[in-house]
Formats: sequence, structure tokens, C-alpha cells
Amino acid sequence: MRIRPAVAVTFLTATLSASMLPATAQAADRSAADDTTFSNVVVNGGKDIVLGPTTRTTVTITWTAHDPEGVATSWAYLWHGPNTDDADGALPLYPPTGTCAVSPADPTTSTCKVSLAVDAARDFDHNGLAGAWKVLAGAQDTKDEWTEIDVAGTANFKRYAKVTVNASPEPVKKGRTITVTGKLTRANWESGTYTGYQGRPVQLQFRKKGSSVYTTLKTVTSGVGGTLKTTTKARTDGYFRFVFTGTPTTGPSTAAGDFVDVR
Repeated sequence: MRIRPAVAVTFLTATLSASMLPATAQAADRSAADDTTFSNVVVNGGKDIVLGPTTRTTVTITWTAHDPEGVATSWAYLWHGPNTDDADGALPLYPPTGTCAVSPADPTTSTCKVSLAVDAARDFDHNGLAGAWKVLAGAQDTKDEWTEIDVAGTANFKRYAKVTVNASPEPVKKGRTITVTGKLTRANWESGTYTGYQGRPVQLQFRKKGSSVYTTLKTVTSGVGGTLKTTTKARTDGYFRFVFTGTPTTGPSTAAGDFVDVR
């Protein structure tokens, strides 16, 4: 990678301060420093980042930078796309806060952390940004040699999903048919709304009154506009819910149980 997205790159110094330089300014000053390595790269504590149309959250990146000469500065950011030259998304877009600390037991090693302010309405303008993002990690050693790794780690950004449920009639006689309906929607980052998610498997689950355990009765497929509809027999008082387990680009969702009184 020679040309990076036009974003500010975070420099984290071992003296617990942070400064910012444009990516293009430091690209010309970089030299090969293959002795620098990066490890323990973790984004958001290893959890997916699930965003609604207007979600605002803070995402952390933590990593360890090691160099035999010692690490003078280190930085990291997130990017999305086929490669860094053609990236269609990058974070941070605005200066975050961050720190690096030299290990008391090993002056050649620094542990680093940066916090990124993520605003879905600002930073995610198309749905193609859902899925795997990469971590670019870089460092400068005490001899002013630079190293960057385009894919030092990965993170998953997903679209927030919602699922609803309604079981009827209520009350119902034992043995009669219960109709369970609902809707599966997910965040549309382009329109700023939630839109129907069609053709996805959703579990219908039931919990008997007095129990804390749900069991899966069947799996249904969401229809046009994300609609859900199925039937089951009334056997005992309890709660029905729909559960969507998610996809590589969409987060999971579970509806609150809807109680049916069986008489």
C-alpha cells in the first residue's frame, strides 16, 4: 500500500500523548522497517459492531507493537474495500483519543489503544459497508523507520435488525389453531430507515408459563417486506417469540415473548 484513504491517522506515542498527521504527509517519509510486528489486535472487545440508521457509539482498537529498537509511535485505523488504494470506507474520519504505553518489563514493546467515535448517519452512507473491515496498524521505531500492515486484524460492522411477534387469538381454547405473525426488518443505512428483510430463516419459539426456557417449534421464512406468518396448536399457557440469528452483514434479533392464555 502506497496511497491510503484521505483520513487522519492516529499517532500514539509511548509518552501517553496522541497527535494527528495526514496520511499523505507521512507516506513520503516511510522506510521499510520489517522488524516491527503487531499482535493482539482486537476491535470492540472482539464483538461485532451493530449499527442502526442513526446509531452513535465508540469503538476501541487495542494492539501490541514490538520492535527491537523500541517503538516511538504507533497508530491504527479501520478500512473497508478490496484494498487500501480503493477503500470505500475508513475510520476514524475525525481525530480520536488514544494512548500507547511502554511495557515496564520490555522497552521494545508498547501496548496501545485508540477510541473511535462512530456515527452511522455520518460514516455509513451505503449498505455495502456492512461486513468485514480491516485494521491497518503502523509504527515508527526509535530510528525513524516506518512499518505498516494493511490487515493486522479484522472487525465486523453489521446492520441492526428488528423482529416483532403477535400470537392470536387471545385467549384461545386448547387444541385450537394459533396464528403467529410478525415482521423482520433491518437498518437501511442509505435511506436512514428500517426496511423489510425478505427470504431469511426465522425461528418460532415457545416458553411454557412458569418456565425460563424457550424451545424452537419451527423455522419460517420471511416474506415480502419481511412479513412472518405461521400457525401452531394451542396446548398450554405460554409465550411465543420469533428469533432471527443474523447473517454476516446483519445482526441478530429476538422479539419479546407474546403471552397466550389457553383455556
